[in-house]
Amino acid sequence: MAKIESKIGNIVNTDSKIYEFLSNFNNFEQLIPAEKVKNWTSDGESCSFTVDGIGSAGLRIIEKEEFKLIKISSEGKSPISFLMWIQLKQVKENDTKVKITVDPQVNIALMGMVKKPLKEFADMLIDRLEQISFGE
Repeated sequence: MAKIESKIGNIVNTDSKIYEFLSNFNNFEQLIPAEKVKNWTSDGESCSFTVDGIGSAGLRIIEKEEFKLIKISSEGKSPISFLMWIQLKQVKENDTKVKITVDPQVNIALMGMVKKPLKEFADMLIDRLEQISFGE
């Protein structure tokens, strides 16, 4: 199945601060547009929420590689099953590149319907990450 890749984000901070932020779902609420998401609940490793017009969804961190990778899986009643990787690469001090890859677990017919919204979602997460202050 085709993977969906976000644009590459450029964050003015260290990979360690960005990783610490992203590896805790309690911080993720800051990345999600409040006007589209309701009923947010989270602990460090998982979260659940309702997306207007789509329904309930859940996410769980399933793998971490310190300062480099966070792998997330959909869970619960999510309308689309998928895996998502957030990759970090510090290129110099306070200059970290970030990319999100989404692997939807859908048949080829549904892929045409989910590809654009998932790409927009991944790019929106990158945009929001570029605007976050990571606890300087």
